[in-house]
Amino acid sequence: MELLQVIMLIAFFLIMAVLMFLRKLPAIIALPIMAVLIAVTGGISINDTIRYVIGTGSIKLSTAYTISIFGSMLSVLLQKTGVAENFIKKGAELSGDNPWTIAVIMLSLIIVLFSTLGGLGAIIMVATIVLPIMASVGIGPLTTVGIFLFGLSIGGILNVGNWAVYISVMGLTVEQIRPFALVMFIISFITALVYITIQLYRDGNQLNIKKIISRNIIFLTIVGLILYSYTILLNNDARNSLAILFSAVGEIIKWMITVCIILLFIAAIFRLILKKNERSQEVHWITIFAPTIPLLLILLYDMDFIASFVVGLIFTFIATYKKGRLNIFIQSMFEGGAVVMPAVALMFGIGMLLVAIMGPGTPVEAYPNGWPVLLILKPLMMKIVPSNPFEYVFIFTLAAPLALYRGPLNVWGMGYGLAAVFLASGLNPGAVMGLLLGVGHIQGVSDPTNTQNVWLANEMRIDVQKILWNTIPYTWILALLGLICSAIMFM
Repeated sequence: MELLQVIMLIAFFLIMAVLMFLRKLPAIIALPIMAVLIAVTGGISINDTIRYVIGTGSIKLSTAYTISIFGSMLSVLLQKTGVAENFIKKGAELSGDNPWTIAVIMLSLIIVLFSTLGGLGAIIMVATIVLPIMASVGIGPLTTVGIFLFGLSIGGILNVGNWAVYISVMGLTVEQIRPFALVMFIISFITALVYITIQLYRDGNQLNIKKIISRNIIFLTIVGLILYSYTILLNNDARNSLAILFSAVGEIIKWMITVCIILLFIAAIFRLILKKNERSQEVHWITIFAPTIPLLLILLYDMDFIASFVVGLIFTFIATYKKGRLNIFIQSMFEGGAVVMPAVALMFGIGMLLVAIMGPGTPVEAYPNGWPVLLILKPLMMKIVPSNPFEYVFIFTLAAPLALYRGPLNVWGMGYGLAAVFLASGLNPGAVMGLLLGVGHIQGVSDPTNTQNVWLANEMRIDVQKILWNTIPYTWILALLGLICSAIMFM
């Protein structure tokens, strides 16, 4: 009987994967259907399926989608007040006319913006400013799109709203997520720099390779030292004089950032009291820090996610205040919820699938021996899940392209459902997170089914499949590097 159940569970899993792959059934419908079929096949009664899988599953990720809603509110407010647009324009004014410099500055600005922004509306708004700037200095259409997508995907690593899902699904803490996210940020940024350099050369731009290499070394050294001192500061590591030095540097940087945030709020309030914003037609320069404030509060002070976004909302409102701005603030609240609603609805299905596989998280009287689906799948998964770091890296590197076309490693397809199976088999939650983040760039940058890929390809008049073949050598290598780092840290 159990063998038949296992075969049926795998069959349902594969059927839904194929339907999503062929775009016959959207993930928002496929995931709840799969959750119900898995629960019933695994021996869960209809009443308990309705009560636990559908009922409890719908609110399983309530923390994650509440954080997403608040993050989206800030995203919409930054767009409506002109802060995001001003952020890009200031960067363009400082970048000169060197294609490589402009490409790197645009990449950096996109990363910073999308550590807070989200949604297709924000992507379109930023892209309409960034794409012409890069095209005007001779950067090819395909390269322009690739740079934008890399910035978008790398920004997603630092988007703390995305971390909430890993906390809800895998029971991880910010302290566990943060170090790996920072490592992924560094290797992703380096990969993006390599992509820019190679692509600009292929586009026919004359590059001073020696100058580029020297700039990269200086930049990455500075970033590395800052992150190292930050890590030591978090770990209170004072084993030697060098560690003490970096810890002191970290403390100084932390307090400098704290003072800067306080001064920004004082400046914003001062301008509000004097009503200087009323007379100004342009967004003031202090608003360019608005996208980074929530991220800094969480990274440096472990502030609650929602509280950090609320602080960002308040600062943006005060710093951009004009007559009628309260109406825009309220509109941003409503529109922020609407923008993120597709992702929230998808999280309903993800939560149902998690409960269908792993149970509601509390003992259920009707199943004294444990959740039936979990008991059926666990022996099978114990045999096929990697048991050592080498297997982990080898298997998932080969399987990394399964993140494309809403495949089983796509977090916006079946990724979290598969994550639940891996967790049930005993795989370290950190390794599961490392897997999804590691292969995430293949989905975030290269996947032709992403709405942003389709829109950008149409805007630049290129075939969306060309983006896939142009970027996947880089994103696949990035997946390998991410999996190696994950294996070192969690296996």
